[in-house]
Amino acid sequence: MPQQQPQVPPAPHPSPGAPGPAAAARTVPPSTPPVALSDLLARTDLGLRQIAGPREGVAIHWVHTSEMADPVPYLLGGEMLLTAGMHLAEAASGTEEKAEPTAGAGADTATAAGTAAEVDSDATGPSPAPDASPDGLLLGSLDAYLDGYVARTVAAGAAALGFGIAPVHDTVPRALVAACDRHGLPLIEVPPATPFTAVESAVWQAVTEARHRELTRLSEAQRALAAAAARPDPAPAVLRALARHAHGWTALLSPDGTEHGTAGPPPTAACRAAAAHLAGVVGRGGPSSATDTLPDAHLTAYALTGRSPRREAPALVVAAHPLDPPAHTIAGVAAVLLSLITGPAANAGQVGADHSAALAELLLGARPAEIGPLLGHPLWAVVHAEPRRDTTASPAALAAALDTPLVARCPTAAPGPTPPARAEAGSERPTAPHPPSSALRALVPADHELTGHPGWTLGVSEAVPVTELPAADRHAASALRRALAGRVPLVQHRPPDPHGITALVAPSDARHHAQTLLAPLADSSALLATLHNWLSLHGNWDRTATALGVHRNTVRQRVTRIASLLDTDLDDPDVRMELWFALRTLDRGTAQEP
Repeated sequence: MPQQQPQVPPAPHPSPGAPGPAAAARTVPPSTPPVALSDLLARTDLGLRQIAGPREGVAIHWVHTSEMADPVPYLLGGEMLLTAGMHLAEAASGTEEKAEPTAGAGADTATAAGTAAEVDSDATGPSPAPDASPDGLLLGSLDAYLDGYVARTVAAGAAALGFGIAPVHDTVPRALVAACDRHGLPLIEVPPATPFTAVESAVWQAVTEARHRELTRLSEAQRALAAAAARPDPAPAVLRALARHAHGWTALLSPDGTEHGTAGPPPTAACRAAAAHLAGVVGRGGPSSATDTLPDAHLTAYALTGRSPRREAPALVVAAHPLDPPAHTIAGVAAVLLSLITGPAANAGQVGADHSAALAELLLGARPAEIGPLLGHPLWAVVHAEPRRDTTASPAALAAALDTPLVARCPTAAPGPTPPARAEAGSERPTAPHPPSSALRALVPADHELTGHPGWTLGVSEAVPVTELPAADRHAASALRRALAGRVPLVQHRPPDPHGITALVAPSDARHHAQTLLAPLADSSALLATLHNWLSLHGNWDRTATALGVHRNTVRQRVTRIASLLDTDLDDPDVRMELWFALRTLDRGTAQEP
């Protein structure tokens, strides 16, 4: 009896329709470009011959050689698995040992080489038929082993099986051919003159050539997309170039599915419906991209820039072949270009023209109410911003964060007295911790949500029509001073309650009273600003000094001077209330002046 070989039991194996855990974990697409199996078969120097399994659409990504009975743990998916069938010989030898006690006189006919080919075709003698053996005997057990081997290989994602002729086997076992046909695994016969290394070399050479073709295709597509973006009609031109180089259908869709341009072969109704759904997912605040797979196409949607909680974004949707990764790389480039073409910057030309027209109208004597429609929004908020000492943020970054192009540096207040009619709180631009030129002010549409921004301290006015922007500007400056004093990122000015106590006094009477009460301070904008900040900060010396950018002793001196000029006790809460009422009245009255 020959020495016993390691036995490979024909244990139950998972069906090809139910991949095991190792196969289920292989969800990452291969990183190498596919090589058509037909290209390998066409090489005469290899002499490969397909003898089983599907013959169309088979792609190879790499090669793995294994003589193990269970190579599944070492497969990634997409391989051509090469084997010389040594594990089949071991399986046959192990099965033969089990068959000896019951084989009778004919047992010697199946022991010479122990190969699957001999067992399958040359066994003769009076041994019982496989189905009649109490142990399952040789042929039936080997068939079961091969069926399980192929099923596991398919479940692991292997693309093809290459079987080498010699030195172990003279032919490919018929049971293996039948199993590959049954499970849909391409079976390739590797002739004796072709070493496995030659097959591996041919595959890697083809992979290298395919990678070069991919890179060339990507380079050409990028040049074509860039040229399309420079055309007078950039968005349609980019869609056409993308459809041509991605070999698919492209569309620019609103979140509700409305098409703003398409190119490429018309898709099916199911594809259009899936594209509209993806556009809604990415365009309404969802992920920046989303995918869906149909039987004949792989869809990818990209949200174009400009999306925010208050603005929906259009989406680029591409339907390409599922096995064409470069198509989606090209689509990513197109998404960037279309973001620049269709995003907020795309409308800057018209917006800038409208703003230029508004400026020209003002310079030519138009009233603010007359240029309001040119600004595009009925209500606006004024934002004053002060950069923090440790920030490197630029004014352009703040403008982008506020989503408005109407940003300018705050002017420095001119020295000298303020006219009595305009001697209201906040009319002075006090010295700030930063140079005055570092502060910015911006006009932001009222429907924009304003929040704190890293590196900046903000003061925000209430939303007003353009005719009340001067008062809103003062309110924003006051809010900024309170934010700096309180060391908070943002303070928003709150308008007085229309049903408050101020509504009980006629505006003209209230203003006359305020001007009379504050007349001793009318010639000193510094004293008016100090009084306004000191009262708004509840008499806190340190915070008032911070808001005004002066020393706390300066604040004390000014408050003492104010009390002397007004001949009143500033510690009296009734006096403070009356002075605050007067300051706010003058502020509102200035806003109503032509």
